[in-house]
Parts: sequence; C-alpha cells; structure tokens
Amino acid sequence: MALDWYHGRNWDPFPFQLDTIKEILSHKHGLLNAPTGSGKTYGLWIPILIKWISQNPSNYKEREKNGLQAIWITPLRALSKDIRQACQDACTELEVPWKVEIRTGDTTSSQKARQKRQMPEGLVTTPESLHVLFSNKGHKKYFENLQVIVIDEWHELLGTKRGVQVELAIAHLKKINPKLLVWGISATIGNMNQALEVLLGNAFKDGKHSFIKAEINKRIEVESVLPDSIEKFPWSGHLGINMVDKVLPIIHRFQTTLIFTNTRAQCELWYQTLLAAEPDLAGTIAMHHGSIDAELRSWVEDALHNEQLKAVVCTSSLDLGVDFRPVEAVIQIGGPKGIARFVQRAGRSGHQPGASSKIHFVPTHSLELIEAAALREAVKSQKLEDRKPIVNPFDVLIQYLINLAVADGFKATEVYQTVIQTFAYQYLSEEEFSWMLDFITTGGDSLKAYDEYKKVEIEEDGTYKVHSKKIALQHRLSIGTIVGDVNMTVKYVSGGRIGTVEETFISQLNPGDVFWFAGRSLELVRIRNLEVQVKRSKSKKGKVPRWMGSRMLLSSQMSQSLKQKLQDYLDRDFSTVELQKLVPLFELQQKWSSIPGINECLIESIESREGYHLFVYPFEGRVVHQIMSALVAWRLTLIRPMSFSIAMNDYGFELLSDVPIPIDEGLERNIFSPEALDEDLQRAINESEMASRRFREIATIAGLVFQGYPGKQMKSRHLQASTSLLFKVFKEYDPSNLLLRQAYDEVINYQLDMERLVIAMERLNGRDVIMERPHAFTPFCFPIMVDRLRERLSTEKLIDRVAKMQVQLERRAG
Repeated sequence: MALDWYHGRNWDPFPFQLDTIKEILSHKHGLLNAPTGSGKTYGLWIPILIKWISQNPSNYKEREKNGLQAIWITPLRALSKDIRQACQDACTELEVPWKVEIRTGDTTSSQKARQKRQMPEGLVTTPESLHVLFSNKGHKKYFENLQVIVIDEWHELLGTKRGVQVELAIAHLKKINPKLLVWGISATIGNMNQALEVLLGNAFKDGKHSFIKAEINKRIEVESVLPDSIEKFPWSGHLGINMVDKVLPIIHRFQTTLIFTNTRAQCELWYQTLLAAEPDLAGTIAMHHGSIDAELRSWVEDALHNEQLKAVVCTSSLDLGVDFRPVEAVIQIGGPKGIARFVQRAGRSGHQPGASSKIHFVPTHSLELIEAAALREAVKSQKLEDRKPIVNPFDVLIQYLINLAVADGFKATEVYQTVIQTFAYQYLSEEEFSWMLDFITTGGDSLKAYDEYKKVEIEEDGTYKVHSKKIALQHRLSIGTIVGDVNMTVKYVSGGRIGTVEETFISQLNPGDVFWFAGRSLELVRIRNLEVQVKRSKSKKGKVPRWMGSRMLLSSQMSQSLKQKLQDYLDRDFSTVELQKLVPLFELQQKWSSIPGINECLIESIESREGYHLFVYPFEGRVVHQIMSALVAWRLTLIRPMSFSIAMNDYGFELLSDVPIPIDEGLERNIFSPEALDEDLQRAINESEMASRRFREIATIAGLVFQGYPGKQMKSRHLQASTSLLFKVFKEYDPSNLLLRQAYDEVINYQLDMERLVIAMERLNGRDVIMERPHAFTPFCFPIMVDRLRERLSTEKLIDRVAKMQVQLERRAG
C-alpha cells in the first residue's frame, strides 16, 4: 500500500522510507536522520497511517472520530501549516478519514475549545502548546488512545530548555499510555547516538529502538560572492551591503532566492538596501523574521509557495523544514558561525528528493572569506557540531510540577518516578525533588512569609494541587521556556498590527523619531502601555531595531576549520578561490607581522597615540575570547597593576592600556596556563553579576515573577529589579536554594562555556607563541580595534574615523 502511494505520486521511495514502516510496525522507537527535502515528513507519517490500517483492516475507511492518535511536535509555528497539509493530504490519498489540525499560540480560542470537545486524530503542535494542554483539568482523556509522538527537527530542540520540556512531555504521555511510540527527526549533528538517548530517556536502555539514516548524498554547491578588490584593512559589517550589486544578479538568475542573515537587524537593513538599489523589486521581495506579525509571515510563506516572490530576506525563522519548492538558490550573508547551520540553510534550496542545493556566501568583511573556504571543506567532510544536552534545569521542572498541580493535581512519588525516566533528570536526587516540593508549597526558607509564593497546596490524601484561580491563570499565561526582553506591539495609529520590537530599543526613541521595521519607514507617535503607535514616514533614514541575544557563536569545529585554512595558505595551497583572493591581505599581514600556523598563536604588541595594544589570536570565537581576555588581563595585573580596555571578535582579542603591557614577563609566567582556572576566573570576572542576569530567565520560567497579562506586561526594568531582589535574598538568606545554584551552574556551563574554555586554554598553552611588534595596525588586528571604537561612536562618526585610518594605513603599505 505504501509503495502504491509513493508510485501514485510518481516517486520511488527511498530505502529509509520503507525502513521506517518496518520499524514502526515492529513497535520500535527511533530516530530518523534525513536531510532537508528528502521526504522525511512522509517517512514517518506514512508508517503511522500504515500501522493504523493494519490495526483496522476491515473498517479503516469508515472509522471517524477516533480520538487523538498521533502528535507531531515542531519547534517553529511557521512549520505547522506545511506539516498539517502534507499529513492531511496523505490521509486523504490513503482513504484514512483522519483529521489533522494545528494547536499553537496562533490557534483561535474557538478552535481550541472545539478540539477539547473532539480531538482530531493528528495534532501538530509546539512544546509550549502541549504543556498548556497538560494544565487542563481532565487532560489525560485526550491522550488515552495516543499511539505515537513525533519530534520534528529534534536537533534544534536538543540542548535547550524547550528540549527538556519535550522530554518531560514524553515521560508524562508514557505514564498515561505506556505503549506510546516515540520517534524523532533530526538533521545530522556530531552526537547522533546521544540525541537518540536523550529523546528516549530510560527507554533507550531497553534496546527496542532503531536509528535510521537516509543514505542520500545531497550535493551542496558553495559559491563565494567575491568583491572586486580586497580591503587590506577590513572591518565587520562594512563590506556586506556594499556587495548589493553582486547579489542582485543572483536574485535575477534564479526563480526564487532565500537571503539568510544572522540577525533580525541585519535582515531589516538588507531588505532596505535591496529596495533602494533596485526599486522595481517592490512587491516581488519580502522579509521574514520572528518579530514580524504572524499574519504577515504567513502571507510571505504562502507567496513563496505560490511562486509570487523573487526573493525573501530572512533569519533563522526560515532555517527549518518548510517545503518551499520554488526556492532554487540560497544566499548566506556573513559567516553562519556553524557548519550544521550552514548545511541546514543550504538545504532550503533544491528542496526536493534528488535535487542539489546551491548556496552563495556573501562576506561582510574580507576575512570572512576564510570562513567561506573553511565551510566548503567542512561540508565535504561532514565535520558537524555536537548538541550538548541539558541536565537538571530545576526551573523547567518546577514549572512542570505547577502545571500538573493546576490540572488535576499530582502525587509526589508517582511524579518523581516519571521524571527520573528522562535523560535530563535521571540523576535528580530525592532530596532535590523534596526541596522543589517544599519550594512550590511554602516558598522555601526565604519566602515563607509571602503568600504569593505558596502556590500549591497539599490535600489530605497527599495530592499536590493549585486551588487559586488567579495562580492557575497566571501560570497558564507563563508556560514556556523562551524568555526574551519584553516585547512591545507596533501598531499604526489608524489600526493594524505590524509586529513586535523589544522595549530596550523603543525606550531609546522619542516621539517624532523614525525607525525601520518590517521593511517600512515608521515615525514614532506615542507609546501607550506596551503598544507602540506609529505612522508611515517618507524619510529614508532611520534607526534599525536591535534584538538582544541575536549574535551567533562560532562553533569549535568552525574554529578548527579556520585555523586549517591559515595553515593551507602557509603551505602555499591556493586551491580555493577565497584564499587566492586574500593573497594581498595575507602578504601584507606577513610583511608587517606573521600568520599563525595550526599549532601556533600569534601575539602582536603595538604602541599608538591611544596607548599600548596587545592583540592575541586564538581563533576560538567571540564567547571564548570574552572570558579568555578577562583572564589574561587579570593575570597580567598580577605582574604590574594596570587597567585595560578589552575588545574581541571571532578571531582574537585586544587589551589596551595607557602603560606598557608586560607581555614578555607574562609569557614567562605562562599567562595561558589552564591551571588554577576556576580561582583566577572568579577574580577576573564578576561571576555574581553574570549569575544575577542569568537568574532573571530562571526566575521567570520557575514562576517566581509574573510577566503580566496580555497587553499589560511588566516593563523590563521592573522585571529585572524583581529578579535581582530575589537573587540577593536567596544569596544572603537561602544560599542552598537550587535555583540560585542553577544560575551559577548555567554561567559556568553555558555562558562561560567552561568546558570549551578549558580545551581552548590547553590548546593555546601547547602552541608555539609568535611574538611580533608591528610598526602599525595589521590587517588581522584592524577589525578588532574597530569593534572597540563601535561601542563609543555613532555609525556616521565610526565610518569617517575608520576611513581616515584606512587611508593612513594604505599609504604606509604603499
């Protein structure tokens, strides 16, 4: 029957699509590893339908209103419409009278109410919406007949608190129906076996599972868009939009092109630049990112499907598997900082089985061409990053416990046994669980005097339950683990919603100021509560919103690939066009300083009118350099008291002082030693301040602060003040508080990425140091110095200052 269905669409099924049928009919859990555009949705949905048909061979065509049979979890609401349509079409064609519906934050209240009365057989939903369902009284009846749950794009959820939400959801559903089948779909990552283990939790140990890899060698063509000439003194962000004349021919050459940017601000800027360069594109290009209103995003997705658009400028909002068949090419603006992300984005083109993918790399400054060359090599060798799973996030578990208490209540022993079936909480101790029970019922040692923290009551039979309607409502409005800055709705004065921007950006504007958003020039009229009222402006100039936390991080694999490309240059291997193009820049770098090999670290000491500069080039990524620079600065102050200004990029960092920096003595004392790292870091950085900021997210997820009702959210500064106060209270009066401990653990493991820092320091310690004292700023150090100036100069002043510096340095270079 499955073969007939595939052949009816003029497709020959891939082996993996037949393997999944066999494994699901054998009642095995599993993980499907398949590239974008290979038919992976059908690879699991068809087996689910075949299993249903095999269970009801005589009457499957007549059986209607069967209750919920299959849940399909997607990390992005944007994917839900496409998945639902594909699943519903398959049901129709196989004559299975199932209904497949969507339940996300965009689903209307009337649709949700209808679903509660009669659940569809198939439900496409998100982790948050599924947990909201768990908070309903009598929710277990919805899932009594559930046969399978599929987690789509599992690689995107793994290593996040949303992924832990999924782990808890699976454990909860398996408690309701122990025969539940669990399947995931994942793109290739470095730790596939561990991804399966995290997905299945304790069931992984039973061995009744299958890992199915689609043996499809999808061809990915990587083409760099090269500038006419190379700036010998590059700086971040400058080259990007100046390449617009190179990008426009690509857009015209293909039917439809996706233009990926790394941030929402960059997305807005490129959309404006393309329209300014070619006004005739108006109406044929669009923009798509997470802050644009859902209705506008849906219009863009539909227009892509219907071949109405030549190009869409987007962010990670279109990274994942929505099937846009008209897309023939992808353009990546700037380094994506990760190999897996680059492969995922490339796969958005040629989104059909057997088709090749084409991706164009547009550097935002000259040195990013090294990243392009490194990416091409990495794609060939499939050196992809691991996704590190999260262990024991107490805030997520506290939210889950209150969830159960809001619904029908729970018994402590039963829930503990369920929770420890997950990978995330497999080592959760009974003492830690008891602490959480005490925390949600009494507020813990430091909050016992405040009734609002006594959310859950213990009934006579030992059931933990929320009785307050107010607490229940506030909890349901707060379910989820995505905590960003407070978002403000942008609306026209005359009516009409445009999207959301963060409060920190709007707070910098005054009425009459112009800013660009959703591709429109808007003038701020007034702010009322959390509503930003605007009108259209004819001004061509305006600020572009900035969103917090949108900077992408250089992966360890990319770091190694970059160093290998430098080694290739030293070995005179010019087999890539990018290295050929960079020869003038590299020759000047070698003339004035050096280029480090794969086992070398370059340090440059330069004196200027600003003071004494020390540039170090570990090529380990901005996050590692941020901590490493503070550590090295601290160790140097032990030799001679001094103060530093610090700047960094993905390639290196700068220490600037007004007195000579004792680097020779520092190297003798081994300032790059990985020893005594913990002690020195505690002195070098304000770990408590970092933990306090991290605690804001933890407190919000755990329900310690309520962000407000729709349209009446708490302002960012008030939220920060509330969480900062709680942090100080716990630190002083409740030092054993698990949420406090979690804040410090997250700083060490995620924000500082201690594991990677240790590896980086060990690598650096084992390298030969090349010490250079150039007479002027070099091509390698110039972009780092510009990043420091960027913090204190306006964009216009920065451009003028940099242009003058470039002219002076070019003269020196002859």
